[in-house]
Amino acid sequence: MITFSKSRVALLPVLLALCLCGASLAADDESEPLIITADTTLDPGRTYGPIVVQASGITIDGRGAWLIGAEEGDPTDFHGSAIAAEGVSNVTLRNVNAKGWETGLHVVDGSGWTIEDCDFSDNFHDPAFGWGENGRRGGILLERVTGSTLQRNKANRVWDACVLVDSSDNVLEDNDFSHTSNTCLKLWTACRNTVRNNNLSYGLRKDPGEVHARDSTCVLMESGSNDNHFIGNDCTHGGDGIFVRVLNNWVSTGNVFEDNDCSYANNNCVEAWSPRNTWLRNKANHGSYGFWLGASDQNEVIENEASFNGLPDGFHNSPHLPDDGHAGIVFMFGPSSHTVVRGNRCEGNNGAGIAAIGDLDSGGQKWNAFHWIIEQNELVENRWGIYLQHAQLFDLAANRFEGNTVAEVEQVENVVGLIEHNGPAGITQPPVAVLRGPDMVQVGDLVSFDASTSSDPNDRLLSYRWFVGPETTGENATLGHAFPEPGFYRVALTVNNGLLSDLDWRDVYAIEPVDELGTEGETAAWSWIDPDSIVEFTPDHDVRLLGETSLRANVHPYSGGRVTLRCALAQPVTLAGRSQLVFWLKTRNENVPAWQDVNPLITLTGADGQILQLTPARDFLSAPPYIEAREGWTYFSVPLTGDEQWQSTGSVPDAVQTIDLGFDSWGAPPLVIWVDGLGLQ
Repeated sequence: MITFSKSRVALLPVLLALCLCGASLAADDESEPLIITADTTLDPGRTYGPIVVQASGITIDGRGAWLIGAEEGDPTDFHGSAIAAEGVSNVTLRNVNAKGWETGLHVVDGSGWTIEDCDFSDNFHDPAFGWGENGRRGGILLERVTGSTLQRNKANRVWDACVLVDSSDNVLEDNDFSHTSNTCLKLWTACRNTVRNNNLSYGLRKDPGEVHARDSTCVLMESGSNDNHFIGNDCTHGGDGIFVRVLNNWVSTGNVFEDNDCSYANNNCVEAWSPRNTWLRNKANHGSYGFWLGASDQNEVIENEASFNGLPDGFHNSPHLPDDGHAGIVFMFGPSSHTVVRGNRCEGNNGAGIAAIGDLDSGGQKWNAFHWIIEQNELVENRWGIYLQHAQLFDLAANRFEGNTVAEVEQVENVVGLIEHNGPAGITQPPVAVLRGPDMVQVGDLVSFDASTSSDPNDRLLSYRWFVGPETTGENATLGHAFPEPGFYRVALTVNNGLLSDLDWRDVYAIEPVDELGTEGETAAWSWIDPDSIVEFTPDHDVRLLGETSLRANVHPYSGGRVTLRCALAQPVTLAGRSQLVFWLKTRNENVPAWQDVNPLITLTGADGQILQLTPARDFLSAPPYIEAREGWTYFSVPLTGDEQWQSTGSVPDAVQTIDLGFDSWGAPPLVIWVDGLGLQ
């Protein structure tokens, strides 16, 4: 049934009868929320105030009725939600219009919603806002909503047209979420959603004459938004077209972007900083850059258009290639290992068609663009067809070059292991590389990596190229290798059928046995220091490297200051013959921009009360030693007497009684910290 506020009690019999008979329902006092608990049809001739949905399995048909918040005034002063629901599911909402609110529709903790033919335009809108975050609000906000469908809705002239937070397995189709001041669609920890044939254009916040667009974008994905499928969407004329952002080291992977148009972006038609995403037949033309894929390891960029970017008479912001150059496809300012760029058309870019650039500041010492295939691309009338700098282990083949004014392939500096294949012209399909082998090994053990099940669609003879490190390469179908030290390693495989190539890889953790202190199946030794935080310690059987468990620390609530995890040993551990503290660390920090100060800060307290502090030279969590540590494990081997990476303060005790690991983040969301293999060696 329908329930009402006290102001409607006198009308209850009449309104209830109308509703139960399927008749129109009108509101008499727009200041009080209309609470709906049964199938309801609104009166299109009346104006409504807020609605609260409190029942599952119902249908609300607005028949075009309006829910009006503020009649006039600055949209940044709009308040409340036109329609709100929490903890209800299987609701159909159709044909409702709402304007003048902070948020048009806000659903929390529900599933099976159908939202169709609604208009949530002209709610909170802030084109004058500067850089940074300004809340989740505007058109539609879904939090922890699953298995729902949004189709043929509108949300224009709002801050965010549609936001999915912790919301997965939804379908968004044929919606008009265009012309927003922040994003047309935003995903935060939103997985396995299908986004098809939507108008997501003009996600743009920019004053006339302004250079950048303040991180406004048509699509923004961040913080573990995995395995989504974007198909045939209009993402044109944005600050960026599609932006996969990683400000807190929580990457978004497994997403497929297919047949989307991201052209005419003020900055980058596509900007992404996450591994293992696929870009297939998208358009990225007439922006400052077509594809900017920094720190995008293991991406596949297949059969896209990336043309006419960085032109003097078009968008040309942030030229980073020589002579104010731009690019159609560029990987820069972040590592890019295990990358395939195949079958793309890059025409008329003011700079490179395709550019792969390692770390410029260190001359490639921190990272190279590593293990690439660039083949079957059309590179026409750019300055450089392909531009390589600080690049290693590249295979090029069957690219068509025409009219590039400076060079077809420009090898600028530190290009190692480049092969340009010239094989039979009749080969049009690449092989399929398959690498079988472990991703975790014991230090010193000889292990085998096997590519013998790799295949070619035309049964052509395959050749193999392996790379593990400077001393380990191979040309056979199998490779044996022993990893000498604990840590993270990349294993790279390229197979070739005489002209075309494919690649596979393994990210390998080499572990060394250690007498674990507090990280194997126990939590009683652990406590924390930070009175405004609460930490729950649990053994984690699923996320681990050594033994049967790691230690998982859930910090929630978190104060926002330094929280210290303390392991109090049952008996002091002598340091005789021991010179280093070792451990593996993995974290997840939802806060933007994640960590501050230095991390992790280590303190050892001796049985006699002596204190030894080991301070890292930099924040190893904001800037991990290798990019894969953003989602994986980092190995720490910390010398007790310090080195160039660790400052040692105080005296090394004879025996250790407590071990402290301190962490400091900018904000105060939940933190999750895993520790494994903690020991003294």
